[in-house]
Amino acid sequence: MSNNLKPQSLFAGYLFAIGATAIWSGNFIVARGLSESIPPISLAFYRWLVAVIVFTPFAIKALVQEWVIIKKHVIYFSITSFLGITTFNTIIYFAGHTTTAMNLSLISITFPIFILLFSRILFKEFITIKKGVGITLVLSGVLFLITKGKFSTLLSISFNIGDVWMLLAAIIFAIYSLFLKSKPKGLSIIALQFSTFILGLIFLLPFFLWEQTMVHQSYLNQTTIPAILYVGIFASLCAFVLWNKAIVVLGPSKAGMVYYTLPLFSGFLGYLFLHESIRMIHFYSMILIFSGIIVTNHEPKNPNLTPLKSGNSS
Repeated sequence: MSNNLKPQSLFAGYLFAIGATAIWSGNFIVARGLSESIPPISLAFYRWLVAVIVFTPFAIKALVQEWVIIKKHVIYFSITSFLGITTFNTIIYFAGHTTTAMNLSLISITFPIFILLFSRILFKEFITIKKGVGITLVLSGVLFLITKGKFSTLLSISFNIGDVWMLLAAIIFAIYSLFLKSKPKGLSIIALQFSTFILGLIFLLPFFLWEQTMVHQSYLNQTTIPAILYVGIFASLCAFVLWNKAIVVLGPSKAGMVYYTLPLFSGFLGYLFLHESIRMIHFYSMILIFSGIIVTNHEPKNPNLTPLKSGNSS
């Protein structure tokens, strides 16, 4: 990713990343609320089905015009679709059945760390001392928020199969984000998104049919249908388009850092819709998180930083 982006482009890129993160925070709230109301694979399937239906009128033209590019890179699209559409959120819905909200929050924010590590391994990108300081600030802010300032709480966390599922989801989403960085030339965001939605839904269909043979009760009702529409239209369509735009403009590492603000948005939405209180601890966490994002992503015109290889201590 170029280091010479115009301020307007950087601003737009961060807006895209923040918008996607804010919408996804709502998806976490909805998904947790539906954990006992609808099976995980069915929730994922209906989510992407709604996304495809809503997206079709806007994307079918681009899909037809760019079909030659898509067909030429069918392996790339198959891998990207399976990771980002079929697998990622389905695993999150599985994790939500067997682990706590605190554990989910802690593990979900590891995804940008995996982006940095994979970027180092695959693309030989350096993790500078400045970036290491920024990551430390961000992690401190998020942990301060989640533990309510009592870091000793971390010592009492017990991990179960849900934690393992969530960690796997974080790794998968990091790899998915890196794949987006290498999208085929000449392919629009609309065609990329629509094709992955369709392929991801197709890959999910056999698992959905299998789950239907295991479920013997109706789960589509006045509670689940509005939630499915939200995750299908906003958390799937709108958020992923915004996220892909952010990846293209900023690159996966910078966009990944913005994802750390997820707990802040979740807390704000919890205040609005669940009447949960907002305390000073939230503001302290916000200061740490945004300070870390600024330190990590700020690039002076004439950088003179000593590169720190991933895995080495500063």
